[in-house]
Amino acid sequence: MAIDYSGPVRQTTGWWERALCAQIGSEPFFPEPGRTPVDAKKICQSCEGRVECLEYALTHDERYGVWGGLSEEERRRLKRA
Repeated sequence: MAIDYSGPVRQTTGWWERALCAQIGSEPFFPEPGRTPVDAKKICQSCEGRVECLEYALTHDERYGVWGGLSEEERRRLKRA
């Protein structure tokens, strides 16, 4: 699954231009079932757009993949807190 940086994302954010996922591709950020997102999380930790990415994911209820360094379950827990 590729991250689409057009449409509403492009209109409301600027983080996608400096996001490391845009440079390396989305595969690590959407691991196959049963695989861990460890590699994606490592990439996110050094990404300049990490905070904005996480804010986007929480605001737009992104349910799949790693966004802003957090997995689906981690984002659900954050929203509940």
